[in-house]
Amino acid sequence: MIHKYFPILVASFLVVAELSFGQSLTVAAAADLSGALSEVAANYHKKTGQEIKLSFGASGNLTSQIQNGAPFDLFFSADEDYPKRLAEAGLANANSLYRYALGRLVLWIPESSKLDIEHRGLQTLLDPSVTKIAIANPQHAPYGRAAEAVLRHEGIYDQVAPKLVLGENVSQTAQFVESGNAQVGLVALSHALSPQMKSKGRYWAVPLEDYPTLNQSVVVLSKSANKPQAQAFLNYIKTPEVATLLKSYGFSTTEGTN
Repeated sequence: MIHKYFPILVASFLVVAELSFGQSLTVAAAADLSGALSEVAANYHKKTGQEIKLSFGASGNLTSQIQNGAPFDLFFSADEDYPKRLAEAGLANANSLYRYALGRLVLWIPESSKLDIEHRGLQTLLDPSVTKIAIANPQHAPYGRAAEAVLRHEGIYDQVAPKLVLGENVSQTAQFVESGNAQVGLVALSHALSPQMKSKGRYWAVPLEDYPTLNQSVVVLSKSANKPQAQAFLNYIKTPEVATLLKSYGFSTTEGTN
């Protein structure tokens, strides 16, 4: 005989199953997260069964896509201003805004390069052998704006401006240097420390005071059809486990949304 509470138990199980194993989450994320967030998403899938589809790009371009109706559930930005702007426009849940990390900018060269970045730092960019310097496009990439700010702070922007090669995002910027299309690049520390690039090059960390702080934040989007699942993933982002993983990619982690 079927127990009278059996239908209730089945219904409860289905709710949990739908939350954990239902429709995939679609996540828009800044390009500097390509290594770290892919690993985070894979770990989360192992724990919960939740499928997560990641779309990486420049934060400004992703913001435009969201403003034009792109069906993302969450947005991980390399600049806190973009998700704040979306929240002010009613396109994101302001209460979900969370600063998950602080980004770092580095000068990166291939391992085979003879440039002495360890001792010369940004003055390396004035070396006669440097004809191409890769940075992300400042118009829509936070790391590009940071790179431009660094060059102006160092007082060498006008001298190196003709050498600049602009990547669509910070990942493409790193690829320009790795492929030899530029001798040096200003890229995210997370790329320099990624498994794919760690053994391929050397880096010099740009002093934090030389560029505006790269406060990186995430927000749940208003049009998400999977808000409970999105919030569950956001809760996971706040765990010590994820903080440790982000630190291994060179991010400084913080608490709170301010």
